Amino acid sequence: MAAPEAGTSKAANEKAPDLVLTRVFDAPREVVFKVWTDPKHVAQWWGPRGFQTTIQEMDVRRGGRWRYAMRGLDGNDYPFDGVFVEVVEPERLVFDGAILGDLNQSVWTEVTFAEDEDKTKVTVRQVYSFESDATRGAPIGWNQQFDRLVEYLVWF
Repeated sequence: MAAPEAGTSKAANEKAPDLVLTRVFDAPREVVFKVWTDPKHVAQWWGPRGFQTTIQEMDVRRGGRWRYAMRGLDGNDYPFDGVFVEVVEPERLVFDGAILGDLNQSVWTEVTFAEDEDKTKVTVRQVYSFESDATRGAPIGWNQQFDRLVEYLVWF
């Protein structure tokens, strides 16, 4: 299924976030932003522990598409189709997308990158159009993903 157009679930943005997570990374903001926006880097750390991510498309600009699939420990692929709604380098990313290509499973995600001396404070806010095991487990998955990012940033 095609990714949604920019701003499709704008109403989701007006709802209180279902998930808010913050983590401080021991790396400059420009580096952290780069590993969030370069597909060769994203594929190395995106997803919960044990997942492998394949980036099919990642055009980081307003209206650009983002398609990836995470392969879980169960061997199943979990695809995501999305569009970048806002890109402010190196401060902010907003993307709107659908899990498994199902527009009834849309996710609005805002990520901010704040300088904190020589570190970067990343805050993720998400609004879901649905509730499932995936949304209930999202905090665990995001924290594992953040752990993987910490490990990956050691190389920079």
